[in-house]
Amino acid sequence: MTRPHIAVLGSINMDLVAYVAKAPQRGETVTGREFRTLPGGKGANQAVAAARAGATVSMIGAVGNDAFGTQLRSALDHSGVDTDLLRTVEGPSGTAHIVVDDDGGNAIVVIPGANDTLTTLSPGDTAEIASAAALLLQLEIPMEGVLAAAQTARAAGVRTILTPAPARPLPPELLAATDLLLPNEHEAAALTGLPDPADAARALLDQVPEVVVTLGAAGSLYVARGAEPVTVPARRVTAVDTTGAGDTFAGALAVALCEGNYLPQAASWASAASALSVQRPGAAASMPYRTEIDTEAGVTA
Repeated sequence: MTRPHIAVLGSINMDLVAYVAKAPQRGETVTGREFRTLPGGKGANQAVAAARAGATVSMIGAVGNDAFGTQLRSALDHSGVDTDLLRTVEGPSGTAHIVVDDDGGNAIVVIPGANDTLTTLSPGDTAEIASAAALLLQLEIPMEGVLAAAQTARAAGVRTILTPAPARPLPPELLAATDLLLPNEHEAAALTGLPDPADAARALLDQVPEVVVTLGAAGSLYVARGAEPVTVPARRVTAVDTTGAGDTFAGALAVALCEGNYLPQAASWASAASALSVQRPGAAASMPYRTEIDTEAGVTA
């Protein structure tokens, strides 16, 4: 099978991860058991996830001219992501400061750094997006850059998959250029004001043609205009670290869709990828390869 070509525009961060028994409350100091420095950022995570899942992936983003920037570029290269369009800009790279507790939950503070420079597309960026089978977007870079990429993809007939995280109001022009919206249940509630994921998903269909709401251990919910909702169950595993699970799902889902799979089938395969990722520490570091996903999903050659 020909590897699908996926373009990713988004953030690239160095994750500074502290592992603790219980996350501190406001004003509280706790002792952690381990600290790791790991490549991350929602854009880079989705790029790595898609590359490991079997796509040819181009990363459009920015890193700083610091030591983290060199390490982040090298990590993407090592995962098979094309970094020809990765900019190096003056100043620090983005960082994410993450606390992971013994239940696998996490709390994150992101400092954008170089990611905040992604307000416009270069001619090379535009050409790369237009030549792709799908474009993956998130919201850890300026909205101007996200909107420019989505509209470029729409003009070229390229499927756009938007993860609306971190949650914020979305311009109507961005929603009009989005083919598939991929929020988690909290983001879906924030976008609609509706706490029930099914109600939120149906409301979002007024603005986009397809929605997949990820529900953590409960799986995911797929809704589309003119079709019955489909719930895709998650696999039962013991989570070690849920950081990057949603990005793993997004990257794997994009690959499966580009390979022609019907969306619920693609979501099930992506769920297998996420199940593998949460059993390992880190974000990009935890993401599984194609053969592992196929084995977990029960796919036979």
